[in-house]
Amino acid sequence: MNRRSSIAALLLTVVCAAAPAFAQQAIVIKFSHVVAKDTPKGKAADYFAKLVAEKTGGKVKVEVYPNSQLYKDGEEMEALQLGAVQMLAPSLAKFGPLGVPDFEAFDLPYIFDNYDELHKVTMGPIGKGMLKRLEPKGIIGLAYWDNGFKDFSANKPLHVPADFKGLKMRIQSSKVLDSEMRALGVNPQVMAFSEVYQALQTGVVDGTENPPSNFYTQKMHEVQKYMLRSQHGYLGYALIANKKFWDGLPADVRKTLDECIVEATNYGNDIAKKENDDSVEAVRKSGKTTIIVPNAAERLEMKKALVKVHKEHEGRIGAELIKSIYKETGFDPDKL
Repeated sequence: MNRRSSIAALLLTVVCAAAPAFAQQAIVIKFSHVVAKDTPKGKAADYFAKLVAEKTGGKVKVEVYPNSQLYKDGEEMEALQLGAVQMLAPSLAKFGPLGVPDFEAFDLPYIFDNYDELHKVTMGPIGKGMLKRLEPKGIIGLAYWDNGFKDFSANKPLHVPADFKGLKMRIQSSKVLDSEMRALGVNPQVMAFSEVYQALQTGVVDGTENPPSNFYTQKMHEVQKYMLRSQHGYLGYALIANKKFWDGLPADVRKTLDECIVEATNYGNDIAKKENDDSVEAVRKSGKTTIIVPNAAERLEMKKALVKVHKEHEGRIGAELIKSIYKETGFDPDKL
């Protein structure tokens, strides 16, 4: 064998020896989110990572980055589209600025009264059709994850719409949420979730809206004197992936991930209500925030003030989509 043949044979041996190592290299999925690990979303993300590791035998590794460790609210969607991360679970309000305002239907105040009504939409054809609308943006919609129903908080007692007049309240970037606050006479302030505690502490904003689990885990009860158990709006997330990455996965891997998503979704949604109920109790026990529970007349007054926001956004969200949700849940705004 001449020198050239010997070198070729050696290279072939090295390549063949290295091939199994490359073949066994784990597929890494970076999963970024902006809330604490001990929220419903944080727990569902960690549970998903655990399931994936178990069911793929380590072939796929999900690295979860909570609490805005990698990207803030306003940064993570672009990071996903660029492929810097592979999975997110952003709040549904994030898709309006992306050019898919359909999802702002979930921001409409009092459009859902309970989880049963909500899940008729998120688990049914309406919700699945909305996820499909993300694909032209380079995003695959995989599932809806509950956080819960939002409550208002401030440093003054809140009972009825008149109590809100003149307050500065933090919101996510959403035209619907902007209208919601303005309907109450509030000056809405858009800011990243990670900045809210300091803004409340320093008086940059007077209050905000959150499910109790976010309110408690972000320690907002330390800087807010009152919480109104308004449960006026839903905060949920869409579990999403970079489309190019997801479509490029081997079919068997994608099938296993789909199974893990179903399990993680059920797990996360099952604990969401309990986590929020537990957080309300924890806030109560802290003694730092007074919890106000509206009576029937006060709740009706809030509903009447806010349901007009639905009509204002028919042109943006789509009148037919809003009507299809009404039909699915049995809601009739004309009967208030």
